[in-house]
Amino acid sequence: MGYAVLHMEKTNGTDAAMSAHIERTIKPKNADESRTHLNRELIRFPDGVENRTQAIQHRLDTAGLTRKIGNNQVRAIRVLLTGTHEDMERITKEGRLDEWCDDNLRYLADTFGRENIVSAVLHMDEQTPHIHATFVPIVKGERKRKKKEEQVKKRYRKKPTDTARLCADDIMTRAKLKSYQDTYAQAMSGYGLQRGIDGSEAKHITTRQYYRDLMQQREQLRTDIGQLQDQKGAVQEELKRAKKEVQTEKLKGAATTAATNIAESVGSLFGSNKVKTLEKQNIVLQNRIIELEEDAQRREEWHIKQMQDMKSAYEQQNYKLSEFVDFVKRYFPYVEKLMPTIKFLRKTLNFGDAVIRKLCTFKDVSIKGELYSREFNQHFKADGAVCSLKQDTEGKLELNIDGISHVSWFRRKKDEFMEALEIPTRKQNRGIKL
Repeated sequence: MGYAVLHMEKTNGTDAAMSAHIERTIKPKNADESRTHLNRELIRFPDGVENRTQAIQHRLDTAGLTRKIGNNQVRAIRVLLTGTHEDMERITKEGRLDEWCDDNLRYLADTFGRENIVSAVLHMDEQTPHIHATFVPIVKGERKRKKKEEQVKKRYRKKPTDTARLCADDIMTRAKLKSYQDTYAQAMSGYGLQRGIDGSEAKHITTRQYYRDLMQQREQLRTDIGQLQDQKGAVQEELKRAKKEVQTEKLKGAATTAATNIAESVGSLFGSNKVKTLEKQNIVLQNRIIELEEDAQRREEWHIKQMQDMKSAYEQQNYKLSEFVDFVKRYFPYVEKLMPTIKFLRKTLNFGDAVIRKLCTFKDVSIKGELYSREFNQHFKADGAVCSLKQDTEGKLELNIDGISHVSWFRRKKDEFMEALEIPTRKQNRGIKL
């Protein structure tokens, strides 16, 4: 008999990354695309609602909440419903998968409220069939007072007990989480699924250590089985040899009795309790190998799920970052053009953040000190030079100094430096009068 699996997880915001995974707008690597068409939504959305994300918001909007929802407040709870891999395959082959889905929906509705269940999707394109369900934690009744509130001698106005509240803490208490495991196992007992070990003291070890120990145990088991098989073979060979000697002419007469006794002795050994015990140990060891392999598969599925959760969290963060970048590009299109200019100001001219921020607001900034020219590999004094960012003819942003491009400003400073040393400048060499 396998185990019934129910895993709950809080989520705030719209949970868009997980919606992408559940609705397969993003294709996970562990999914078989040739079976994705077998996935199906088990709950019909309300009119005007097209996906899971909108369904969560629709329930929040129509629940009659009186308090404002906090930015970090839990808006929905994800529930993973499945069973041991072999049992889920058996349920599918028996044609009871639809019945299993209906019983899961009934359990969710009875436990968390039918109106709160906003989405339930059956996934058939991964290794084990499972349901991703989502409900909004709407509860009724007065919230529990914190201990410090109870200690304060102040009369609190009690709210009506039928007031709707968004409160995941009331649903995810330790006692209730334990009861969910009990009641879900009862609901799934008709499918040959049972509850996991209650109060188990098992400790997690690293995957590498687990498989190292597993391989050592398997090698030891194989060695023991080999030794038992060698012992059995030796007994059989001894029996054959004794019988052959009985048939030889050398052992005829008086010696025949002795040889027969040897054969009977060996035969007795082969059929004795000792050999039977060895055979039983062999069977036990083989069963142990099968048990370890099945346990390894369950642990592998658990680690795969952990990787999926980590990937989902990464995709959620990446989705938020992409949304922010798209927002910036849409409403502040010049920011992208500013990036190479900011890099030039920081790395080449060594401008401070305060100066760069002011320049990025397209304001003039007066600079005193020295400015470095990469073209001439030389520093030039800037005594009150006015810097600003302007667009060139190609629409690119560049730094202007004293009303001209920084390239022209540096070249002018170079010419002034050469004239001060009475060295002909490039323009003078070309016959151009300054």
